[in-house]
Amino acid sequence: MEQVRKFERELADFYGAPYAVTADSCTHAIELCLRYQPPKEQITIPAKTYISIPFTLIKLGLKWKFIDSEWQDFYYLGNTKIIDAAVHFQEKGYVDDTFMCLSFQYKKTLSLGRGGAILCKHKNDYDVLKKMSYDGRTDDKPWKEQDISTIGYHYYMTTETAIQGSNKLKSAVPKPRQGSVDYPYLPAMKIFN
Repeated sequence: MEQVRKFERELADFYGAPYAVTADSCTHAIELCLRYQPPKEQITIPAKTYISIPFTLIKLGLKWKFIDSEWQDFYYLGNTKIIDAAVHFQEKGYVDDTFMCLSFQYKKTLSLGRGGAILCKHKNDYDVLKKMSYDGRTDDKPWKEQDISTIGYHYYMTTETAIQGSNKLKSAVPKPRQGSVDYPYLPAMKIFN
């Protein structure tokens, strides 16, 4: 797991964030944040975003609604500190005191086939989210020697993906900026009616 921790440090340094927690996808990174700090108010999301975001909100039984809003590079899940930054690749691009969720899916700038991360400010947030992503355990000793106290979700990044990320991070060439214009209007789909 040292390779995963190394990649997390490299990501945090690149984006200018204090900490980075890797995950197996951006959608799962967002889900972990929503489980970690459940919203007290109705969440708003852009009507043009990736379809897994409203599906995640439905799966978690959260109150939410679409809003018509334009965005570029990233957007907040309204009424939270969570940012969907799946298409955001910018050195020192972390927004302070947020949970900024990244994607490394094969079409993204840092293309790893699959993977994601959560950029965060506080060590405690890192520790809890890391355990949540890793079956509720830490990576410093075998799980059978641990007294698991956190529910985990098996959303961790593999060592192989982290090694690939470390190898590609410094040479990744940013793609043209993306935003809401690159997504369909989800409220028009049958599944949301």
